[in-house]
Amino acid sequence: MAGFIDILRSGAWLTRERLRLVAFAVLAASLLGAAFLIATSNGLNDFNRPLGTDFSSFYAAGSLVHDGQPATAFNPAAHLAREQAIFGADTPYYSFSYPPFFLFIAATLALLSYPLALAVWQAASFAFYLLSIRAIVGTQPNRVWLLLAAAFPPVFINLGHGQNGFLIAALFGMALAVLDHRPILAGTLLGLMAFKPQFGLMIPLVLLVTFRWRTIAAAAATVASLVLASVAVFGQASWQAFFAAMPFARTVALEQGNTGWFKIQSMFSWVRMWGSSVEVAYALQGALAMLVAVALVWLWRSAAPYPLKAAALAIGSLLATPFILDYDLMLLAPAIAYLAADGMTRGFAPWEKTILAALWFVPLIARTVPQATLIPLGVPVMVLAFAMLLRRAMNENVVPQAGGIFRRVP
Repeated sequence: MAGFIDILRSGAWLTRERLRLVAFAVLAASLLGAAFLIATSNGLNDFNRPLGTDFSSFYAAGSLVHDGQPATAFNPAAHLAREQAIFGADTPYYSFSYPPFFLFIAATLALLSYPLALAVWQAASFAFYLLSIRAIVGTQPNRVWLLLAAAFPPVFINLGHGQNGFLIAALFGMALAVLDHRPILAGTLLGLMAFKPQFGLMIPLVLLVTFRWRTIAAAAATVASLVLASVAVFGQASWQAFFAAMPFARTVALEQGNTGWFKIQSMFSWVRMWGSSVEVAYALQGALAMLVAVALVWLWRSAAPYPLKAAALAIGSLLATPFILDYDLMLLAPAIAYLAADGMTRGFAPWEKTILAALWFVPLIARTVPQATLIPLGVPVMVLAFAMLLRRAMNENVVPQAGGIFRRVP
């Protein structure tokens, strides 16, 4: 037993050959599953569900924009009626709860046929995601990062749901990669993340305590521009409808657990899954968010290396929000990339390789294990990784800047 613990502590078990073998296995299984769904679909539906499930809500919302009814995208009854008109009368409701400026993407994609729109959306956002990971890992000759990034389990959860995890991970990862050297670009990228505001709880705090005023200004200007453009194009009624629909989305999707507690990867969901009240769940989620905030302020004000700070911000942003589904765990990809690249350069701390492997693998079973056993895995693994970052940061005293292909060389 002691020998087994020593192997986990050292990470000696995590060889390059094992990495490739596991990544190839996950990649092959996922591609076969995706190919089966496509082959058995009729172009729009697979097994009485829209192909790409959640993407059907984007497409239906975009079609309502083309009919001159953007505000009705936020009306559950009207939106469901449009989904059923496109995909069939048995189609379940896939909600659209994004700010109205996301309608720009939805309306653009709705110009295409549904299969083509789904393919373009997935391919373009996936390519952007890979580019962001490339920006983080830099010009290392080892290409195993590409295999690990492509085989990362949330990739295929996103492909199955047609979700926007690739885009959120790409914007966050690229912003972190250019933060020190292109502050205005970083702020613009962070502002574009506003279509999922629940992941922006920790970012403004970190920017404020590190006095990154140009980044803050760029982010604020980007969000303001998006809001004004959406009002000009979709009308003020679209925002009124969005705000009116928020209580329904919060109550049904989060507090009542209609989404499924096993799908939501947060402290809030963990507490609710074990039978506690909404009030207790919010209290414990708030306590975790406060601890994460305090830790991030200390870390980003410290002399710890930049990769530790960047990875902690990505993981902390996930831990802080009560509403995060398993496809949103794409946001772990920039964190893993930073920690892996840093470890390859400066060496790995004890347990770090094993915890990184767990962080990479856990999204694959983060939904199925709690569904079968009521034992959550996502939050404990993320908390463990966050604690590992803090522990290592306490022993560091150098301050490298953000690196990657966008780094300026004097």
